[in-house]
Amino acid sequence: MTSGGGDEGMIDVDAARGAILAGIAPLPAVETPILDALGLILAEEIVAAEDIPPFRNSAMDGYAVRAADLAGASHTTPTRLRVVAEGPAGYAPRGAVTPGTAIRIMTGAPLPPGADTVVRFEETDEPTRGMASSSARAPGEVCIGIAQDRWVNVREAGEDIRAGTTALPPGVPLRPAEIGVLASLGRATVRVHRHPVVAIVSTGDEVVALGGTPRPGQIRDSNSHTLAALVRRYGGIPRPLGVARDTVADLTTTLAAARDADLIISSGGVSVGDYDMVKDVLRAEGQIAIWQVRMKPGKPLAYGRLDGVPFLGLPGNPVAAYVSFELFARPILLRQLGHATLDKPTVRARVTAPVPNGGGRHHFVRALVTAGPNGPEVRPTGDQGSGILTALTRANGLLVIPGDNEGLGVGDMADVILLHREQGSEIPRANQ
Repeated sequence: MTSGGGDEGMIDVDAARGAILAGIAPLPAVETPILDALGLILAEEIVAAEDIPPFRNSAMDGYAVRAADLAGASHTTPTRLRVVAEGPAGYAPRGAVTPGTAIRIMTGAPLPPGADTVVRFEETDEPTRGMASSSARAPGEVCIGIAQDRWVNVREAGEDIRAGTTALPPGVPLRPAEIGVLASLGRATVRVHRHPVVAIVSTGDEVVALGGTPRPGQIRDSNSHTLAALVRRYGGIPRPLGVARDTVADLTTTLAAARDADLIISSGGVSVGDYDMVKDVLRAEGQIAIWQVRMKPGKPLAYGRLDGVPFLGLPGNPVAAYVSFELFARPILLRQLGHATLDKPTVRARVTAPVPNGGGRHHFVRALVTAGPNGPEVRPTGDQGSGILTALTRANGLLVIPGDNEGLGVGDMADVILLHREQGSEIPRANQ
């Protein structure tokens, strides 16, 4: 869709997102060392070839014994057993437990034949620990002051994973625990959906690369760094391509270096000004599907393809670029990575300051969510101009005002998209 400066031809946020994601698929799977796969999405089913643990073993440091020999034992009337062997971890059992005997055993060591329970050192008269024997024990004996059922402090073979069962299904995120499961099964590598490579281009004669000195009327390029940080945050590999000048030729040349990427993101050049060239390049070099979205900040937004590579043209204003990335680029990256859940967490919160909304567009207000006495509360973080990036530094959410709502008053309830919850931050209290 294309349009001029009015609302004609604009597409709603949900419709734009749906149209964009309809053409996005997970990237092909690659074989990756398991530590490099941390945070990526599993692209194969992991079936256990063996039991984990592979043998019945001790869950405690103590003594492997027969539960029948402990009948009636207590701290005042302990049972005396003859210690016939040691059972260190990493070695096959040394001997067997027979009536009236015990084997000293360490955590993880195989349970010796004949044993059916393990008594912790703390329940014995093991020197310097546990109970004290009421009478001197003979050398080579242990006094046990507890009656105990069979299979206490014993880990069964396969109690974690049974051979032939699915240990990890495809589609799960590989966190440290999943990496541990892979290692326990002997997997040094695993198939995952790889990190998307994202080419990033800033546009505009007024934009100066970081390190340069702006002339009168020029500004430093903050967008490419903000967008690169967002790409990295959400699992992509940013490839900044610098600043393209306001000519079709320069933008075309810059974008030629991006066509082996998995996603191309530009900022600026998507409005309706005389020097906004992105639409012209998309029309000439690829396809354009979306031009404007009914939202603020971020009404100018282009989506299309260059040589089959998804292309997302974001607004040039810093906040508009940031919000548009969160709403559209982030879901693209997560889909390419193989994630099943693409939405950010949301919370329902009570508005504590009035928030106007005009123009009939979805408004995404930079806001601070806090934990109030009766649940989450939310308020704007200041001026909502689309060039005021510092308002985002004070925000932990985007307060959503639907386009058919002319504003929110104090006490109204509203949805808030949480910007940072997946990073582990909690909603702060109002006085923090």
